[in-house]
Amino acid sequence: MLESWKKRANQLKQEVFTLWIAYRKPGVPWYAKAFCALVVAYAFSPIDLIPDFIPVLGYLDDLVLIPLGVAMAIKMIPADILATARAEAQQRMLDNKKDNWVIGGLIIFLWVAIAALVIWKISA
Repeated sequence: MLESWKKRANQLKQEVFTLWIAYRKPGVPWYAKAFCALVVAYAFSPIDLIPDFIPVLGYLDDLVLIPLGVAMAIKMIPADILATARAEAQQRMLDNKKDNWVIGGLIIFLWVAIAALVIWKISA
């Protein structure tokens, strides 16, 4: 059972990476790009909607929201672009050439933008 979970976790990790690659491809609708960005940012973000230290519920958002978001984002991406992105993600994961600094920068940018918006709304 543990091996099955590890396999599913690796598949989910590859699918999130696929979304990141597909996000940057031309031909992906703007709404799919926006949703992919949100899913990838949430998946790699250390900040969750429900903190992990809360028993059961803390991991429930990771177990439900991320796979659900990935599934929804995949349906928004054209099939040919998705197939290309999956092949590229698989190859890059095998080559261990990840864009971690880009993903980290995106996550930091999103959290700073959200914080700035909240501060702006509070002070207005």
